Amino acid sequence: MPDHVLQSRVWLGRPRAEVFAFFADPTNLVRLTPPWLGFRLLTPASPMAAFAVFDYGIRWLGLPLRWRAFIREYDPPGHFVDVQVRGPYHKWEHRHVFLEERGGTWVEDYVRYQLRLGPIGRSLHALVIGRQLAAIWAYRRRRMGELIAPALDALP
Repeated sequence: MPDHVLQSRVWLGRPRAEVFAFFADPTNLVRLTPPWLGFRLLTPASPMAAFAVFDYGIRWLGLPLRWRAFIREYDPPGHFVDVQVRGPYHKWEHRHVFLEERGGTWVEDYVRYQLRLGPIGRSLHALVIGRQLAAIWAYRRRRMGELIAPALDALP
């Protein structure tokens, strides 16, 4: 099954080191995720670092699930990559990039993911999951503007 791709680019009027520090705190992911996902950190909060593992609980399509994320790359304040090692997706790789410009920071997200279940997964993506992820990212962009600094979208 081919990868799906999700991209987002938002400019925040804060210095890159400050924006990166916000994202490097795993408890802030809960603050950037819509409440209807029931997202919660299950492992004790610890600083993000290369090879760190974080366990989260979520409600995905109404089902309670666990999500384990592994920090595969960590290069402050430029980028980090988390990958799902347990969760609802067959593959989930999320690259977070932080670029300085005009006294602020571009926050770029690149997510490559695959669903399970072959044709059923493709149908679920077309009917529900694609829209759900778009709603999650819209919420995330809005919350970045509320929690970090005024945000300007560059990509839908």
